[in-house]
Amino acid sequence: MNTCTEGILRKNQLSITEVRKKILTLFLTHNGALTHSDFENNFGEKMDRVTVYRTLQAFVEKGIIHTIPTSDNSVQYALCKDNCSAGHHRHRHIHFVCSNCRNTYCLDDIITPEIGLPAGYSVNKVEVLVEGICSVCN
Repeated sequence: MNTCTEGILRKNQLSITEVRKKILTLFLTHNGALTHSDFENNFGEKMDRVTVYRTLQAFVEKGIIHTIPTSDNSVQYALCKDNCSAGHHRHRHIHFVCSNCRNTYCLDDIITPEIGLPAGYSVNKVEVLVEGICSVCN
């Protein structure tokens, strides 16, 4: 897994640090979205909050992960899978939040529809958040 994480970091021109490798490994091994506190709680030692935040921001900027807004105005993060790059997130899938377990999943196979806007408007991002019961809880 280390060579995989190091390769992703090199490809995106990011320094290879232990914190970045640990955070990236968690994304690669987790099925679903993660919150900022997930990173603080999933490692044996206490991680510096600012370092975690800056790492997540760098990963978003490089197109490695994307943000998912939540109904309580917090943010979750998930691995990009749709050829995203620095400054250009190209994913057009929906996000599913389970009402029971509260996990959030990227449903990559369900594409958000094209939004027809009036002349003079342009789309930067479309976010679709669906709530229900996930397949694990069902």
